[in-house]
Amino acid sequence: MAADRVDALVIFGATGDLAKLETFPALVGLVDRGVLDVPVIGVAKSGWDLGRFREYAAQSLRDNRIDPESAPARTMLGLLRYVDGDLGDNATYEAMAREMGEGRRALFYLEVPPFLFGRIAEGISKAGRAEGARVMVEKPFGTDLASAIALNETMHRYFPEEAIYRVDHWLGLDPLNDVVVARFANSMIEPLLNRDHVEMIQITMAEAFDVADRGRFYDATGAIRDVVQNHMLQVLATVVANPPDSSGPDSWLDAKSRVISALRPLTPENTVRGQYDGYREVDGVDPLSTVESYVAIRLGLDSWRWAGVPILIRAGKTMPVTATEISIRFKPVPLDVFGVDTTHLANALRFRIWPGTQISLTLAGKKPGAGIEPQLQDLVFAEDSGSDMRPYDRLIGAALDGRRVLFARQDTVEAAWRVVDPVLGDVVPVQQYARGTWGPKEADALLPNGLGWHDPA
Repeated sequence: MAADRVDALVIFGATGDLAKLETFPALVGLVDRGVLDVPVIGVAKSGWDLGRFREYAAQSLRDNRIDPESAPARTMLGLLRYVDGDLGDNATYEAMAREMGEGRRALFYLEVPPFLFGRIAEGISKAGRAEGARVMVEKPFGTDLASAIALNETMHRYFPEEAIYRVDHWLGLDPLNDVVVARFANSMIEPLLNRDHVEMIQITMAEAFDVADRGRFYDATGAIRDVVQNHMLQVLATVVANPPDSSGPDSWLDAKSRVISALRPLTPENTVRGQYDGYREVDGVDPLSTVESYVAIRLGLDSWRWAGVPILIRAGKTMPVTATEISIRFKPVPLDVFGVDTTHLANALRFRIWPGTQISLTLAGKKPGAGIEPQLQDLVFAEDSGSDMRPYDRLIGAALDGRRVLFARQDTVEAAWRVVDPVLGDVVPVQQYARGTWGPKEADALLPNGLGWHDPA
């Protein structure tokens, strides 16, 4: 076993929804690829024994169309161990340590609410298993800047920063890695990504569905906390951060941290919040709720490379399609040499990162027929992306190997909260919008120079 590999995987909250929906199927993929061959200890308070836990895992595989009798599934199920106990009881952590055996370099995965992080970290430490370990924690990592700072301080009492792996599952999406490759493997793209050539950047995360049965959770969260502070700012950083250097993976984390730290904090003037018609009738939602199911923001990035370039992000539910796209619009040509209005003929580079993978480049060519009138055409590169590897397969595998590049770092998390903190709560009034639309019309005022939103198809 390599020196940076772990000798046990311990999952707290192993009988919860995340484990059932994502973790167990991901573990099968890790076994199949030869990444996982150590004991997997589930810890929860469900009154179960090992047999019941393994059956729960097997049913999770069936629900995800994985045959529990396949060779990698049988191997994964055979690796499972189980500890049933109260997370506030030191005896639970002593039982966990016994199940881990002689292993002293574990990956602890906390699939639990953040208020339990501190107690679990303390229990691991008292059981003598914190030294040399790694710990994965799920978002939300705080609910505002102050709580994020406090949570980081709590975790750092027991684990150094380099041992903490903060999960943002969007960083495990294969199409987001396609953005990195497209930027840094094509010599004609990267030199154009700056204020001299780019007119505007837009990121749209559209969801055609509503909050469904997540009303209670969503009404305590809202779109800014749920997807903008984490997912969308990480996507933006992937698009605009300076290239990594040869010093190692941390140089990419450094570059993304610098970008998010250079974003100006939001103000009410550059923020629009929306709520779809019927949201307040959802079970678990306050009938007088002012929580946003939609948000649009205009950001400014105070860096030499991007100064003055408008950056717009919008995210919302009950929109016409489910799609996440990045659109980079380039400045128009400086002179109309064709005698026609060419201001609308802007080149654009677009990335579809959910669902599927697509990269398109909009170029102007001659319209067929007499004359030399230009028209736009798209060059499209599309593929089924990473269908053999789930995001959590990629993320857990990276943590097992000690690769932190797919995780959020403390400074980046806190910098992102500084950006959104000023507009949390009811600082910005919420606007109503009809289901099946692109959100409240007030968001159009955020756009520069009369330009429009790019609506994913």
